[in-house]
Amino acid sequence: MSSTVTPTRERALTVLLPVLTAVVFLSCWQAFTKLWAVPAVILPAPSDIAHQLAGAWRELLYQASFTGAESVAACFLSAALGALVAATLAASPLLRQMLYPNLVAFQLIPKIALAPLFVIWLGIDAPSRLVFSVFISFFPVAIGTLTGLLDTNPNAIRLCQSLTASPSQIFRHVQVPYALPFFFSGMKVAATLSVIGIIVGEFISSKHGLGSYILLAGSRAETARIFAAVVVLCAIGLALYGMIVWLELRVRKAWHG
Repeated sequence: MSSTVTPTRERALTVLLPVLTAVVFLSCWQAFTKLWAVPAVILPAPSDIAHQLAGAWRELLYQASFTGAESVAACFLSAALGALVAATLAASPLLRQMLYPNLVAFQLIPKIALAPLFVIWLGIDAPSRLVFSVFISFFPVAIGTLTGLLDTNPNAIRLCQSLTASPSQIFRHVQVPYALPFFFSGMKVAATLSVIGIIVGEFISSKHGLGSYILLAGSRAETARIFAAVVVLCAIGLALYGMIVWLELRVRKAWHG
């Protein structure tokens, strides 16, 4: 009997295994909180969180509209900035030697500690949150894209040079297609970081958004409301990640014809 897993079964397992794992985890969580009578202020049961989601979904969606829109904007601004930085460094060995070590050192800065500075510089409105979010999330895109551009198959580059292709043609038709998987891998990381950046900004300077909603719920010890907001945040992150996966498929298909 063949033990080969068919593609259909493999796709089904890809969906079912995470779902079953989540169901088992939530069931254990529910049983633990009920059997041990854990106070809801410490750890609400999943059923309590679902009840909170059902009762406050309008308010949660309203707050999520601010967080989601700013997260999407920050993610794509990070992608644009990261790609620009990577293309610049890939095109100039001198700039790469000058700036790349500093870029890596810059990444080691505890950026969340700098969030209040963006409020001082840019005020309490959306620009400060957007700039801070881009500040913490462009690095994976820049480093990933730069790695792809520099690791392009040298034989393919030499072949194009022997055919008198210009540097711009080599960049567009050889280096960019090779770097696309690296770019989108970095962008998927940036999607998570951009949401984190917006939430941190909302903690500090916003009267709207899920970050502000979580702070208000925390001040009232409404733990179930906090978890409900976290569930919505997870949905935003998954939607943004799915958007990037869809965009990757479309771009790679269009680029390769």
